[in-house]
Amino acid sequence: MIKVIVSGACGRMGSRVVAAVHKQENMELMGGLEADVNVGRDIGEAAGLGNIGIKVSGDLEEIVDRADVLVEFTDPEASLGHLRDVVKHNKAMVLGTTGFSEGQMREIKELTKNIPCVMAPNMSVGINVLLKVVADLAKWLGDEYDIEIVETHHRFKKDAPSGTAKRIAQVLASAYGRDLGEVGVYGRQGMIGERSRDEIGILAIRAGDTVGDHTVIFGGIGERLEITHRAHSRDTFAYGAIRAIRFVTSARKGLYDMQDVLGIKE
Repeated sequence: MIKVIVSGACGRMGSRVVAAVHKQENMELMGGLEADVNVGRDIGEAAGLGNIGIKVSGDLEEIVDRADVLVEFTDPEASLGHLRDVVKHNKAMVLGTTGFSEGQMREIKELTKNIPCVMAPNMSVGINVLLKVVADLAKWLGDEYDIEIVETHHRFKKDAPSGTAKRIAQVLASAYGRDLGEVGVYGRQGMIGERSRDEIGILAIRAGDTVGDHTVIFGGIGERLEITHRAHSRDTFAYGAIRAIRFVTSARKGLYDMQDVLGIKE
């Protein structure tokens, strides 16, 4: 039996992970974390499960030893603090938080030398297959095709562009042998002149309650190829997290992503 704690357990994403874990025959919910008025609430209520007899905690140190793995969908600062605690207690982690700074990413890479951790900005199986496909398309189409990425999310999302859009851009930059820091263009305005061949454009849209759409555009002369992934509900991310939980609890120490989980990494 895999014992799981969910951080951000009452949030839009965390509550769906709670519901998904609760359905698994080989997993057991051992606790939930929040840092607000939800502390003390039953973890099942936000997930639509009713009262399941597990209270939300405000302190990971109080409950971390109950579990094998922590699943985290919160904010960068809280996630990094929880990762430090997980390392201290020698547990595993599934990390879906986005918006980390370069300095925070360096610390994450250092900390995860000590525990197994799956980190992915998007745990959807479909989006991770897309990541593999667009890298191949870039190689096949060549640099005569312009690359643009358009992402749409709900109005409540705090970071932009999305972690997934950034990851797609990184994959494409790597496939073309480009430095994303030099060629990434994040929105356009005014008399900007002709588009350079090396640009990778990334546009963020925030509207309504959109769960998450990502479109990659390969624009050539006389044709355009588009690949779109649309998340219909957060359950797609939650069930990707379930696969990550199964993987990470039997993995060696180190930092992994969803392509490792799915077995499609080259």
